[in-house]
Amino acid sequence: MFFYIFFGALLLGAAFCAWRISVADFRRRIIPDAYLFPLMLIGLIVTHFFPWICSTAESVAGAVLGYAMAAIVGIIFEHFSRDKTNTPIGMGDIKLLAVAGLWLGTFGLAIALVFSCIFGMIWGHKRHQKFIPFAPFLFAGGFLSFITILFLL
Repeated sequence: MFFYIFFGALLLGAAFCAWRISVADFRRRIIPDAYLFPLMLIGLIVTHFFPWICSTAESVAGAVLGYAMAAIVGIIFEHFSRDKTNTPIGMGDIKLLAVAGLWLGTFGLAIALVFSCIFGMIWGHKRHQKFIPFAPFLFAGGFLSFITILFLL
């Protein structure tokens, strides 16, 4: 019984951190580390003690893959952009993809990226936005990825 209460408290803490990150990304185009690192720690605890989606090893592999993919994209954008101060992907987005890989594993991260890119593209097209906040769409894609993986298992 205690484990279910602890698990629920961890998920509520993660949901709060995700909500605060989404609000900050929408308003200021920044992903604060004050909420990102607790989300990472909660993800490590959840995937280690409650491995319902992926094992701890796959979770760490997903975090490394998410960080590496986003870092490569960030380096490419920084290298080829004319405006070096205003790149489309920042370190917060890179760390957020690592956290998403930690929570979802490699397969779940791939599904979440597909969903989040589609959602962000639709939102940006309808709102005629130049900059699209990635965090809210990644959380929505991650949630749909989680549901998809649960139905596939």
